[in-house]
Amino acid sequence: MSFRFHGKSGQEHEIELLDAKVAKIVKRLQHLPGEALFEYRSGAGDYSPVDSGDVNEYLREIAGQDFTAKDFRTWHGSACALRELMKLGPPPNETAAKRNIVAVVKLTAGLLGNRPATCRNYYIHPSIIQGYSDGSLFERLPRLHSNRHNRELRPEEASLLTFIGSASNQEQRIA
Repeated sequence: MSFRFHGKSGQEHEIELLDAKVAKIVKRLQHLPGEALFEYRSGAGDYSPVDSGDVNEYLREIAGQDFTAKDFRTWHGSACALRELMKLGPPPNETAAKRNIVAVVKLTAGLLGNRPATCRNYYIHPSIIQGYSDGSLFERLPRLHSNRHNRELRPEEASLLTFIGSASNQEQRIA
């Protein structure tokens, strides 16, 4: 399946998805009346499009906390940036650190379909950028963690949890 749509800030997205189960579901949804691909039928039989408010309401309901789709984008962006910075290794100097951060932010922005400035400001946890700049990323996180304890997390996600937790603990000690 191919999805092509305009996202935030008019960014055009083109996504290829290879999942037979999802393809079957989407094919059934295409037969619903109306122009919007994703709609639902109310108890009264009326069709309504699914919008971001519906998605965020659902996420809050199932999480039992104030989660939104942005939280998932931030998690994914932060994990991607961490993985790429870890691949690059410690920078030899401040100039290289800045150059590497710019390259990783651009790459992550491309993956998320955002502009680099938006990605850096909203979708990459600031402690990752700071940790790479000052070298503490490699002091507190010598390598990407394996998934020995939680098979539902990718290595970069397990490392992200560890790093952000250690950054939070360090901030509490300073305060």
